[in-house]
Amino acid sequence: MKTRWIGIIVWSIVITVLLVIEVAEITHLFTLPISTALGDPLAFVFALVFTTLLALVGAIFVGIYISHRLLSPAGFSPFEEEMLRMRADLREVKKMVEEMRRPPESPPAEPPKDRAP
Repeated sequence: MKTRWIGIIVWSIVITVLLVIEVAEITHLFTLPISTALGDPLAFVFALVFTTLLALVGAIFVGIYISHRLLSPAGFSPFEEEMLRMRADLREVKKMVEEMRRPPESPPAEPPKDRAP
């Protein structure tokens, strides 16, 4: 239970940081003039790395969402339901075979009758 809360806190912090970065991008806080970006290779590399990191984080979030939707329990598939029915049928057949293998119970022996000649 503790790890669940740690996970929630970590992901909340990551999402908050990404939202702050996105707001800074929208408000042109990180924007450099084109001539500066093209003239300074370090700024150009920084922009490429920054954009790549944001794209990777977005792809990870999309992957997490899709995998969660695919793996969340939503009942049995038709194949699984058929396998469960076959399992129940197999149990019934086993019981019937065991009953057939069991020796029949013989009725109690009757005492011999006296025969008079």
